[in-house]
Amino acid sequence: MRWAVLYARSRRLPAATAALLVVTSGVWFLGRGSWNPILVVLALTAGIAVAAIGLSGQDADLDRAAALPWPRRRFAHLALIGVAAGALVLGVQELGPSAIDAAIVTRDAAGLAGLTGLAATVAGGQFGWTLPLLWCAISPFVPPADSTAIRVTAWLLQPAGTPAATWTAVVLAVTGAVAYTGWGGRH
Repeated sequence: MRWAVLYARSRRLPAATAALLVVTSGVWFLGRGSWNPILVVLALTAGIAVAAIGLSGQDADLDRAAALPWPRRRFAHLALIGVAAGALVLGVQELGPSAIDAAIVTRDAAGLAGLTGLAATVAGGQFGWTLPLLWCAISPFVPPADSTAIRVTAWLLQPAGTPAATWTAVVLAVTGAVAYTGWGGRH
């Protein structure tokens, strides 16, 4: 298990975990009286963004020369970010008077983790936060309409059971996981 400890330290997982706890709890604390889908998306985005800091290593040559294969670690790392952020939001919202449907939190966490994987693959792990933050910033300002394009654009804030939102999240999650698992973070 020494490799797991070394991997965690090299990818700054202890700092990422602490930051995930702080930002998610902070967003919930500030919005606990009016917990709503926008705050859930903000908490998920902030949590995933800070947890993504270690999606690329400090030394590209060291990553390439590793004796153990990276794809499984990459997938596990990306999946852990999405699962941890989603579970934490589901947990803290239970402390308040209202909660958002678990299906929405799960869908959004998976899609945002996929966006993080895409950003890390294209721009590097240090920029893994960019695509989730961009989509989070745009979603609340999409005008309400009944078109599929609007539902896709605002998938983060759509109700549970909206096929366009679910499929958008699934496509983003799978695409991001495949890209990051196969190629890793750009250096």
